Amino acid sequence: MRVENETIEADETLGGGTAQARRPTAKVAVVGAGAVGATLAYAVLMRGAAREVVLYDIDTAKVRAQALDLAHGIQFMPMAHVVGTDEIAACAGADVVVVTAGAKQRPGQTRMDLAGSTVGLVRTLMPQLVDVAPDAVYVMVTNPVDVVTWAALRFSGLPRAQVLGSGAVLDSSRFRYLIARHVGVAVQNVHAYIAGEHGDTAVPLWSSATIGGVPLLDLGPLDGRATLTEAARDAIAHDVVHSAYEIIAGKGATSYAIGLASSRIVEAVVNDEHRVMPVSSLMTDQHGMGDVCLSMPTMVSHAGAGTVLPTPMSGAELAALRHSAETLRAAARQLGL
Repeated sequence: MRVENETIEADETLGGGTAQARRPTAKVAVVGAGAVGATLAYAVLMRGAAREVVLYDIDTAKVRAQALDLAHGIQFMPMAHVVGTDEIAACAGADVVVVTAGAKQRPGQTRMDLAGSTVGLVRTLMPQLVDVAPDAVYVMVTNPVDVVTWAALRFSGLPRAQVLGSGAVLDSSRFRYLIARHVGVAVQNVHAYIAGEHGDTAVPLWSSATIGGVPLLDLGPLDGRATLTEAARDAIAHDVVHSAYEIIAGKGATSYAIGLASSRIVEAVVNDEHRVMPVSSLMTDQHGMGDVCLSMPTMVSHAGAGTVLPTPMSGAELAALRHSAETLRAAARQLGL
């Protein structure tokens, strides 16, 4: 079903051609109209990242309701069409397809517990999506996202660049938030990445982290705040990995932060930003790793996942990254990938 607000669009054109010229032209399809998919669609609309947002889900009543709810707020956002549909053909011509559909992570479950059923869904879904949107960049969000990204790449037959995962973009945001709170600076001044798995073997890259251009490990106390001791760093790394479990236990699902993180990836693609983001993509012998999808700081543009940056690491970080890679390879092998 298609849900649009033609009256609002017509009203906005009355001001002349200037507003028209500023409008985005991208089409973004979001597969899955659950908490993550709907929040992601909301974030894309609020940020003005697309001219048309398609929500696709096999639950006809739910996807129509989500689209209507979004469309009724278009007056208060940059103008766009909102489409809610149970027909996959509506994704045709999308510039970006974001896949959020999959089994819901329950309290007490790890992301890997979802792997079997989700990979089965990807095996069926990806060829159908590629049939209607062969030129789209595919952003996988469904967990376990690194294994799902590898599966999507395999089952779609698309080139490496066209299939990427949200990976550690959210983890890195959590990482920066926790560092900023401990040190006492604005989170925007923290530059630090999580690499490897979006999950229990995630690797905090402390050795390349900076605040205002100063290496974090060289930074002394700021305004009387405590220094980042090894114990403090361990606590932050623990919270990065386990905060999702706390959120799921408390409210049933993570949605706001992953919706914002994924919408930022969409923007980097549709605006051809060449932005460095720790997305999950296929490694091709970076740091001696290959045949695995995991997160590393990567150039993201209209072409999708580009160059993986040669991020400096300590020996311990590199060992942890290789362990994370082997964990993901083992999980993929168990699923026949």
